Amino acid sequence: MPPTPAIGIPDVDEERLKRLVRSLINIYSPSGKEEELLLFLDTFLGRYGMVPQRVDVEESRYNLLIAPEEPVDLMLLGHIDTVPAFDMGMQRCRIRKGTVHGLGAADMKGGCAAMVEAFLSYREFRGRAPRAALALVVGEEESGDGAEALVQTFRCPWAVVGEPTELQPCLGHFGYVEIELETSGRRAHASLSHREHNAVFRMLRVLLLLTGYLEEHHPEAAYNIRDLHSSEAGFAVPDRCRALVDLHLPPAVPVERMCGDIQQILSRKGSLSEKTRLSVEFPTSDAGYVLGPRGRIPQQLKRILEAEQSSWHPSHFRSHSDAAILKAAGMKPLIYGPGRLSKAHTAHESVPFAEIARAAATYLRLLLAQDDSGYR
Repeated sequence: MPPTPAIGIPDVDEERLKRLVRSLINIYSPSGKEEELLLFLDTFLGRYGMVPQRVDVEESRYNLLIAPEEPVDLMLLGHIDTVPAFDMGMQRCRIRKGTVHGLGAADMKGGCAAMVEAFLSYREFRGRAPRAALALVVGEEESGDGAEALVQTFRCPWAVVGEPTELQPCLGHFGYVEIELETSGRRAHASLSHREHNAVFRMLRVLLLLTGYLEEHHPEAAYNIRDLHSSEAGFAVPDRCRALVDLHLPPAVPVERMCGDIQQILSRKGSLSEKTRLSVEFPTSDAGYVLGPRGRIPQQLKRILEAEQSSWHPSHFRSHSDAAILKAAGMKPLIYGPGRLSKAHTAHESVPFAEIARAAATYLRLLLAQDDSGYR
C-alpha cells in the first residue's frame, strides 16, 4: 500500500483509481485501434474539468494532451495501446488477491491510470491544474507514431514515462535496432528442391552468421528473432524470405557503429555463399542514453522516494520505448512505473494494485513539487 501521507500532503483516491484501471484494461486498444479508449479517456477527463487537446496522428487516431498555456518543466507520459491479444481471455480485467490481471495491466495501462489519478488528485487538492503536462499517446507498441507526432507540437525539458520498472527509477535507456533481412532464391517444384535455391535455407545461414557474431562479440546485447516469413510458395521452393530481428543494446554501445558492423559482417566476401542474395535494412535505430542524477527532476524524485522510505538505485530500462523518441527530440526522459517488464506481452500479464496506487502517490508528489512553493 502507498505510504501514509505526511501532514498537508493529499493522498490519491484508490477506489477511483481501481475503477479507472479496470475500465482501461476492459477496453481493447491494440496499436492502430485505440479509438474507443481515446473516446473514453476524453469523456472521463472532461467529467473532472480537464479538457485534453487532441494531437492528430492520423485519421481517427490522436494523442490526448493536457498542458497549461505557460511553459512547464515536466510532462508525464504514458501509452494507451497494447500488443494484440493472442488469448481472448486475457483482454478482460481481473483483480484477485490485490493483483490486477489483464492485457496492458503492466504495459502500461496501470501506469497511465496512475498518472491520470495523480492529475485528478492534484486538481482536487489545489483547485487548479498542475504546472505540468500529461500526455496519453498511441502507437508505442508498433512504430511510435504517437510520440513522434507529440514532439512535433509539444516539448518540455523533462519527462517521466510510466513504463513498468517495479517502481525503480531508470535514468538510463537501452538503445534499440530493428533489423530487416530479406533473402531471395529460385522458385522450383518442391520435388526438385536444392538448398542453394531455397530462400528460407539462405535466411537460416544469414541468421546463424548474425547471431553468432552477436554472441561472440556483443554478449551484452539482447536479440530476438521476431518474425520469419517466406513467400508461401505452396508445393514449391520459396523464392523470398523475410526476417525481423530486435536488438537491444546497453547505452554505452554506439547504435550507428553497430549497424555498420552488422552490414559489414553480412556483406563480407566469404561469409555467406556467393549465391546468397541478401538485403539488409534498419527501419528503426534509436540510441541509448544515461541521464545525470543531479538534474532537477531526478533530485525531486529521489527526495520523494526517500521520504516514502523507498530505495534510490537508478538503473537502465532494457526495452525500447517512447522515451527514446523524446530524448531524440531534446527532452530528458526518466522512466518510473508500476509492474514488471517480464510480465508484459505475456499471457499472465499482471501488476499488484498496491504498486499502481504507490505510483499514483509518487506522481502526485512530483506534481506538487513543481509548484513554486513545493510541498512540505
